[in-house]
Amino acid sequence: MSRTVFCAKLKKEAEGLALPPYPGAKGQWIYENICEQAWKEWQDHQTRLINEKQLSMMNPADRKFIMEQMDRYFAGEAFEEAEGYVPEKK
Repeated sequence: MSRTVFCAKLKKEAEGLALPPYPGAKGQWIYENICEQAWKEWQDHQTRLINEKQLSMMNPADRKFIMEQMDRYFAGEAFEEAEGYVPEKK
């Protein structure tokens, strides 16, 4: 049986993640407040940022940037976009 959460990003009840995506308090907060769909959308966005800005997750400053952007993304604040990215029309 899947679990549901009230997603802080999508503002609706939706299927939750199976496991926390990170250790510690941040991972637990995501597990309790972010749905699977919003997490997938963030991962896609994160990949675009990493690729476009040529970030290295070995670099502490790049990791900090991604974490800051993730916090902004889930909080509904302005976040960095990949330049020139045009979402697919559905």
